[in-house]
Amino acid sequence: MKLAFLINNFYPYGGLEKNFLRIVRACADNGHDIKIFTMSWQGDKPENAEIILLAGKGLTNHGRARSFINQFHSRINHPDFDLIVGFNRLPGLDLYYAADVCYVLDIARRRNFISRLTSRYRTYAAFEKAVFGKKSTTHIMYLAEAEKKNYIGVYGTPPDRFHYLPPGIDKEKIRKNSSKEVQRATRNEFGVKSAEFMLLMIGSDFVRKGVSRSITALAALPDDLQKKTSLFIIGKGKEKKYLRQACQAGIGNRVHFLGMRQDVPRFLAAADLLIHPAITENTGNVIVEALVCGRAVLATEICGYAFHVKKAGAGCVVAEPFDQKELNQMLSNMLQPDSLRNWGKNGFAYADKVDLYSRPQAALQIIENLALAKQAGDFT
Repeated sequence: MKLAFLINNFYPYGGLEKNFLRIVRACADNGHDIKIFTMSWQGDKPENAEIILLAGKGLTNHGRARSFINQFHSRINHPDFDLIVGFNRLPGLDLYYAADVCYVLDIARRRNFISRLTSRYRTYAAFEKAVFGKKSTTHIMYLAEAEKKNYIGVYGTPPDRFHYLPPGIDKEKIRKNSSKEVQRATRNEFGVKSAEFMLLMIGSDFVRKGVSRSITALAALPDDLQKKTSLFIIGKGKEKKYLRQACQAGIGNRVHFLGMRQDVPRFLAAADLLIHPAITENTGNVIVEALVCGRAVLATEICGYAFHVKKAGAGCVVAEPFDQKELNQMLSNMLQPDSLRNWGKNGFAYADKVDLYSRPQAALQIIENLALAKQAGDFT
């Protein structure tokens, strides 16, 4: 089969991009002809796939996205492809990988009315409707049941256009970097003693991931506990204002930004607790990565994968609507060595019983089935 994959931009660190690459490789390994259309590509290029750059023109991200998809539709002969698969919300897709929360609902929750009058909002809202609207024929690979319900609630999308994907965690990579030796070496490298607590956050877009919430919770710990607890943050974002927040709270020496990294599993191994108090989050891959590694988790209920923490008995979940005092108290209560070990063991055992791994294979099956349906004229 000839497959077109669309992604606005590719860089090698994001969760969306990692899943994109694994799904592309699964399709290529199964003998399909792959062409990738994007505005920019950073990092290694996949074998057995051709990358075609379409330079999006414009001064804004939404303007460039509009230019990108317009170029694709005007320059590319659609019948050349058995299926057009998009990893960003774009018009004219056959299949969309839904890694993002519902845009119009998220804006309604978090922003004022004025934000809905902007060109940015109009563009992205129109793109989202092109995918999820009742009259669209685009099928959707969805990752979390809660977000599927949100899309149906907003757009009335027919349920039969949704296809569930399990998580796609790389169990082998995480487990082989989870040894006691890796744990000790990493903690020693960053000056965390065995009797101290290492909190870990993973993810870019620090506002959405709740970095400010984590710093506030760390600052609220009782003095004796705070003095032996540090927060390490992996990801891309504007660090200065959060460092300023930490310094103003008197914990500037306990908050460390590590930037983008390729060696995340060793930090999972070293940490005592993954804290993920996201403001909005479709899934939260890092949550299940922590379970696979055998690490306790503290997350917000809005995260699509927070239910795994509850089912596994692997930590605590802050209820919605969010209350900072509840997060503060939960963090304080969780920092007990025996409890952390027990939660970690529960998560580790859960990850051996539940499918947290087969996303690329499931996506491949969905893509092939829909391509066959399209060839047969049975694509609605």
